[in-house]
Amino acid sequence: METVGVDRLAAFRAAIDVVRRGGTISVSGVYGGAADPVPMLTMFDKQIQLRMGQANVKRWVDDILPLLTDEDPLGVDAFATHRLSLEEGPQAYKTFQDKQDGMIKTLLAP
Repeated sequence: METVGVDRLAAFRAAIDVVRRGGTISVSGVYGGAADPVPMLTMFDKQIQLRMGQANVKRWVDDILPLLTDEDPLGVDAFATHRLSLEEGPQAYKTFQDKQDGMIKTLLAP
């Protein structure tokens, strides 16, 4: 039997195009084909959930903005483990990447 109905991958891509940021795409059905570039049959058989995305900034802006004040209610300014000049920046990146000197957060001052 030849392919009948909707092109699965086209429908999946259409859902990706129209879903809002932070939205959910639910894919239901039984997929038995092997033509898709993703192994849909295996994913359904294993009941795999796909969760992905970047920080959903638009969702959290109203909650975060009141915390970004000069009063520093979260104490992030005092959290810095190192305060260095801008010229020391390249070495600071290396120190942080190498996990040396207890470096967690560095403030670079011009």
